[in-house]
Amino acid sequence: METNKLRTIVVDDSSLQRMAVSKLINDHPNLELVAEYNNGMEAYKNVEQNQIDLIFLDVEMPILNGFEFIESLSNIPQIILITGKPDYALKAFDYDVTDYLLKPITKSRFAASVKKALFKNAKSNITKGDEAHIYVNSNLKKVKVVVNDIKWIEGLGDYIKLVTIDNNNILVLSTMKAFIEKLPQDKFLRIHKSYIVNLERVEKFSSAQVEVEGQQIPLSRYKKLQLEEALLNAEES
Repeated sequence: METNKLRTIVVDDSSLQRMAVSKLINDHPNLELVAEYNNGMEAYKNVEQNQIDLIFLDVEMPILNGFEFIESLSNIPQIILITGKPDYALKAFDYDVTDYLLKPITKSRFAASVKKALFKNAKSNITKGDEAHIYVNSNLKKVKVVVNDIKWIEGLGDYIKLVTIDNNNILVLSTMKAFIEKLPQDKFLRIHKSYIVNLERVEKFSSAQVEVEGQQIPLSRYKKLQLEEALLNAEES
């Protein structure tokens, strides 16, 4: 069956290494090799415009190294990093990679990495509706944020603050206008020049305020009708 295959690419500046990894991918029943690239710039466009499930990514490359390549992506697939140096291991897991392979790659170690990727993919598919997520740049790192965990968003000049259900405050360099475009339009509404709320978290509202899990948030006068309609549509859907 083709349904379990992960659409996979290889990004490595070594042609020999690309050939070796590509062969391992082609020989694996649960992987589909989509393309291979010798640098991150070439791979970037494909990853952004196509559905890619898994990337085998070299760390040390010209133009963009592996970590810079991950940071450049707006939607990050699963990543299995490849390197000849074990020194990058701690840094690698700051980027939430699926696994970390040291050269030379053995068939058994490769298979173990793919097993992790398949498990992670299956788990993600099971919880897909509840676990829709985005990646944001915060403190020079890509941070994964589950969309439904966001209670509200507050504008702070050049930054915005995401307030989540565990009361973490995540600062992101962004405008409110740019950020709301990343969110599901049926779940989030800008109710004030400085506030966006998760409609599913709204408990009650008046003509001037919205209550989100006990917190009072200002409501612009001209947004009240839009909020009423959005909440009604959310209940019906």
